Amino acid sequence: MSAAVEWQPDILGEGYEQTIFELGPDPDGQGEVRAVLVRRVPRAGEEVQGAVLYVHGFADYFFQTELADFFAARGFAFYALDLRKSGRARVAEQHGHYASNLRQYDLELDRAVKVITLENPKKPLLVVAHSTGGLITPLWLDRRRRERRTGRIAGLVLNSPWLDLQGRPAMRSAAFTVGLRALARVKPFRPVTTTATVYGQSLHVGDGGEWDYDLELKPHAAFPVTAGWLSAIRRGHARVHRGVEVGVPTLVLHSDRSHFSRTRSEDSDVSDVVLDVTQIAARAPSLGKDVEVVEVPGARHDVFLSREGARRDAYAKVADWLGRHPMTAADRV
Repeated sequence: MSAAVEWQPDILGEGYEQTIFELGPDPDGQGEVRAVLVRRVPRAGEEVQGAVLYVHGFADYFFQTELADFFAARGFAFYALDLRKSGRARVAEQHGHYASNLRQYDLELDRAVKVITLENPKKPLLVVAHSTGGLITPLWLDRRRRERRTGRIAGLVLNSPWLDLQGRPAMRSAAFTVGLRALARVKPFRPVTTTATVYGQSLHVGDGGEWDYDLELKPHAAFPVTAGWLSAIRRGHARVHRGVEVGVPTLVLHSDRSHFSRTRSEDSDVSDVVLDVTQIAARAPSLGKDVEVVEVPGARHDVFLSREGARRDAYAKVADWLGRHPMTAADRV
């Protein structure tokens, strides 16, 4: 890769720029794919001692400028990656967030690391990921470690990572998994379930929430959950359940309770309405030798999009963890 990276203005406006990674033909036959790396431009007087790479969840994209400012205030240059077929990177005719193998994301993740390393030489890199990104990134880091692809990744912060399939026990049965894999082979793009709109409604200003973001890029109803994609997710879950080793200190944040309903209520604003927090807590130790799991009372699924009290608590917990796990520039993963 050339040392020259072309940055252009981002949709977030002043202080944010983006560069596009052209990734070539889609392995799943949906044309050319790309990813988009966004950076917060360091402001005058800000000291950069490390860098952050943020990876979003399903049917999502990066818009959380408050999160970027939090890390910048602690000496981190901030970057965020919109994965293939997601957010800024999605082409209209492509199935949103579809990949038949989670390893496909290694290409854009590795390219992001190269760009960040070029711009921040000899600086440690902290990976921060949410929900589905919190499944994709540990699997990627485990592969980097096993394949001896060295770098300066020194830590991992996971925000409500998707480490198991929520819902009825039958959804996690061997029979369901076998049936899903069979369907994925013949009809990979067939929808297998729908997504409730409660979570998006609890967030967006248009429905009384606190956050203003593009509903084309992060729709309330998400995108259809397809057989091929869910089969890839379940293979990822199985790999985590067998045990991986991300190779770096890891912080896992999650709400203190889940509340599943298709009707919005007060509980929607103080619970994880997407994932089962008991599964997150139970599966997180499978990520490696150095994993700390922390509850954030009253948090939403994205703890950094919670109401102010829970959100501040989440940030305080990250700050405390960073204080006890100072990032160093030594090669780790």
